[in-house]
Order: sequence, then structure tokens, then C-alpha cells
Amino acid sequence: MSTLRVTVEHLTIHDHPNADALELAQVGLYRAVVAKGAFRTGDVALYIPEQAVLPQELVAELGLTGKLAGSAANRVKAIRLRGELSQGIVCRPRALDGTDLARAAEEGTDFGAQLGIVKWVPPVPVSMSGEVEPAPELLPWIDIEHLKRYPEVFAEGEPVAVTEKVHGTACCLTYSASSGRVQVTSKGLGAQRLALVEDPGNLYWRAVRAHGVAEVAAELAAELGAARIGVFGEVYGDGVQDLGYGADSRRGEPAYAAFDVAVEVGGRVRWLAPQELATAVEGRLPLVPTLFTGPYDARRVMELADGRETVSGRAVHLREGVVVRPLGERYSPVVGGRAVAKVVSGAYLTRKGGTEYE
Repeated sequence: MSTLRVTVEHLTIHDHPNADALELAQVGLYRAVVAKGAFRTGDVALYIPEQAVLPQELVAELGLTGKLAGSAANRVKAIRLRGELSQGIVCRPRALDGTDLARAAEEGTDFGAQLGIVKWVPPVPVSMSGEVEPAPELLPWIDIEHLKRYPEVFAEGEPVAVTEKVHGTACCLTYSASSGRVQVTSKGLGAQRLALVEDPGNLYWRAVRAHGVAEVAAELAAELGAARIGVFGEVYGDGVQDLGYGADSRRGEPAYAAFDVAVEVGGRVRWLAPQELATAVEGRLPLVPTLFTGPYDARRVMELADGRETVSGRAVHLREGVVVRPLGERYSPVVGGRAVAKVVSGAYLTRKGGTEYE
């Protein structure tokens, strides 16, 4: 998941091709359906992104009672309105009356807490939960921002790798060379510096044991002279999420695909660049599919996010999206961290009966 920030943004307004009374307000590369005439290009307004949970008072004020997602009808979710994908809500709530919105946009002020807007936390199935223990030495996974929200992360023509985003649950393993200790966690628990106590019934531990992830981490630590190694992979299959890729984790071992490795050497943590990662784990662990390597082209990346998945080799269902990384690992001032971004397909966002366990 990406971080949740509720900010004021500059708008670009486009015609809605299928509705005379509606328009499209563009924020970054996102577009949200708005009433015709409500905004003009150059205006500033609050942008509430997907996965935001709104207080009922704000839902009512915006005229969205009964129109949002979730059991309480208060969660922002991508939808199609008259055939156009609408991602997020563009508005000017009364609570911001008197606020200098232009200045707030310039300063990037986050109004989430003031408005009582929080990030949606998906439920956790029993197979993904378990007893936990403190793990301050974990190498946790990071939030990946959406390229549509931050289109300046990559420069046109910059060498990048585009990999398929697999719909599963992130398994984060940390191996400490000095002690040989292996700690396994999920993305959500890892962010809290909590590890899952080993349990043969736990999904993450089942995947780690089935694919020898800990052994690979130990080998990499020795080869790279690392004090700690973090191996990050997606655990997937039927019984994990609604997109199973033809694998069944309920009757067999969970499917697994590595997507990143972090290495600590001399007290400094770095991420393996895409080609270095491929070389390091080739023949040792399955990897998420690489769809493209070459000069960055925003339009091509958006096109790659859609279509059918390539994980199963049989294109059994739609693609969740893609993840973009530079071929040379670097810092991005745009997101204030590692230069990496994702694009999620519209078909995935608007599918019926989807699950989003973390």
C-alpha cells in the first residue's frame, strides 16, 4: 500500500466523454469525476485518495451517503462513472473555509487528521495472523507510492525496469549473519517492528520453508559480506487473495515470487538494483515477472499496467498492475525516499469481490 496523504492540489479539468453534466478533475495522473462547472483548470481543491476512510459527517456533507465502499459506506474506492475511471474525491469541505488553499498546496499540508480521515486497514485472515514478538532489528518493507500521484518520480528516458505487481501478501524475511537468526513477518506487522513466531500453520512461514528463503538469505549474506539481508517476496495462490494465478495454497504449498532484496553492509542498508537482484537470486528463488527494461515512457508504463497477468504462464485473469524501478538504485526527492513507484490497473481496482489482505 501507499501512504495516505490528504492534500490540496492544483487541478486540470477535462471533458467527460460520456456525460454532459460531468467533468474529470486531474490530480497528477489521477482523474476524479466531478460535477460540470464545479472547478476550472488552475483551481486548487482537496484531494482525498483511494483507501481513505471518511467520518460520516464529511460523507454526508459531500453528498456521498450510501455511495462509498465498505460495510459503513465510508471508504473511498476507485469506480467507473459513465465509463470513466474515477480515483479519489476532489472537494472543498466546509472545515477548510478560511484556509489559504493555494499556500496549503504549495506547502503540501496534510489535512487528514484535521478532517478525521484515516487509512483503511484490510482485515487479516487467520492463516496470515499468529503470535508475534518484538523485532527491532527487522528490515521492514516500505510503502510504494502510486505513479499517478507522483508522476515526476522518473524522468522520461531514464533506464528503468517494469515488473508485474503480483496480488498476494508481502512476506518479509530478515536474516542476521552474526546470530543466524531468521525473522519472518508481514508488511503490516513489519512496520510495527513485530515478527511472527514460527508456526507451521502460518502462511508466511509455510512459504519461507517451502521455497528455502532463509537458506538463500544466508547464502547471499555470505557472498555479499552483509550483516543483515532482507528478502521480500509475494506469497500468492488461491486462498491468499481473490486472484490466485492458478496456484492453490490451501491444498499445497503457497506460491512465492521474490521482488526485492535489502543488504546491510557496514551499517548501511542498500537495495539491490533490478539486474543485480535477478543475478543474485537466479536459480534460487522464483522472481516476479519483468515486463520491460529500457527507457522510461510514462504512456507505455500505463499501458503495461493493464491487460492479463503473466505470472501463471496461462493468463488466467487480469493483471493487478506494475512496479517501476530505476536500473540504478537512487533516492527520489519527489517521494522523499527510494525511487520506486507502482501503477494499479483500472480493471483490478473496479473488479467485484476483490480482497486486499496485507
